[in-house]
Amino acid sequence: MLKPVSLAIALAFVGTVSYSQPQAPASGAARAPAPAAIDTVPGMPPVIDANNLYSETTSSKLSPNVAGALERVYVPNRASNTVTVIDPTTMKVVETYKVGRNPQHVVPSWDLKTLWVANNAEGHKDGSLTPIDPKTGKAGKSIPVDDPYNLYWSPDGKYAIVVAEALKRLDFRDPQTMKLAYSIPTPQCAGINHADFSIDGKFALFTCEFGGGITKIDMVNRKVIDTIKLSKQYDNPEIMAKMAKAPQRNHGHGMSHGDMMEGSSSMPQDVRASPDGKTFFVADMAADGVHIVDFASFKQIGFIPTGVGAHGLYPSRDGKQLYVANRGTNKVTGTQRGKGSVTVIDFATRKIVATWPVPNGGSPDMGNVSADGKYLWLSGRYDGEVYRFDTTNNGAVERIKAGQEPHGLTVWPQPGRYSLGHTGNLR
Repeated sequence: MLKPVSLAIALAFVGTVSYSQPQAPASGAARAPAPAAIDTVPGMPPVIDANNLYSETTSSKLSPNVAGALERVYVPNRASNTVTVIDPTTMKVVETYKVGRNPQHVVPSWDLKTLWVANNAEGHKDGSLTPIDPKTGKAGKSIPVDDPYNLYWSPDGKYAIVVAEALKRLDFRDPQTMKLAYSIPTPQCAGINHADFSIDGKFALFTCEFGGGITKIDMVNRKVIDTIKLSKQYDNPEIMAKMAKAPQRNHGHGMSHGDMMEGSSSMPQDVRASPDGKTFFVADMAADGVHIVDFASFKQIGFIPTGVGAHGLYPSRDGKQLYVANRGTNKVTGTQRGKGSVTVIDFATRKIVATWPVPNGGSPDMGNVSADGKYLWLSGRYDGEVYRFDTTNNGAVERIKAGQEPHGLTVWPQPGRYSLGHTGNLR
């Protein structure tokens, strides 16, 4: 049974929350200084805890908008053009259906009422978005959309942000009809794909998979602020100078996602904000670890080695830890039974607190955490399977067969007031 959210959270989802003034303490009593309120973009639900932007995604805080949603795991199979539907209670596949060409990610809508399958049709012009009704688990009619490799939402919910990877641009569309409103070109960000947003919703950081960097977008003024290179040798000026001069690997010049040139020193993938929003963690499939970027200065300030092919990033339900999915290979094409694993990082100390290898090898890629926080679900990209890691039992793994090249799966429902996109970046 879905648990109701608190009145404050419900009101926050709808719109403006009115707060009463606290009463003055008794004479002589000390009052702790209140944290400064976050000045967000208009229309974005308020930040409840300035020290933890994940405060509203704890297990008990399920939105009324997910009431009636089936408990399911939706797995897009890139090479099968299908979605595999898993019942997490029985651990059985309950349905598999066709969607568009090359489904990459299953993305919850901003209002949490629809799941969208991003079919980017690599090398073709029939890209589309397929809606899924989470109350029935059934897919609806696909909507033609140019190159939707990934999908995000503006923090105020006004726009769907289609990440047109091959076209090096972000397309801002109506979140219902997907009609194009405007675009932001990102010419210095080859392979633009994953993103996260500043705590106030005014900026977004998108990774550049084929450009070896990350780009900062001004969401208010609709423009690129800067693009920087990332490296595990970020503190070596000579190495960084060489990277700055290196040509971008262009996804759009006859090179499919599975044929990307190897040898790049940096291949940024997923990105996630720290709980206080001051730093961003960036997984890197070539560097085998996670870069740390300071948001204010937009400079790299650290690197954490994790495992081979660091790829997906997922906060724990209490917002204290970050799960890093290590795909087990540096190659985009990949191999079966690689050195796949999950690394657990403590957000506060930036230290590794656990490593969970996939028994007998595997290729953990994209996914998310169950609503109760007990399980981390990840697709096995090169092994045609799905993994369920038990976060309470040293990452014990169970496997379920899926289609060919399962990619950005989502677990549903998830706690939170609204979705920023990807496989469930909720706040």
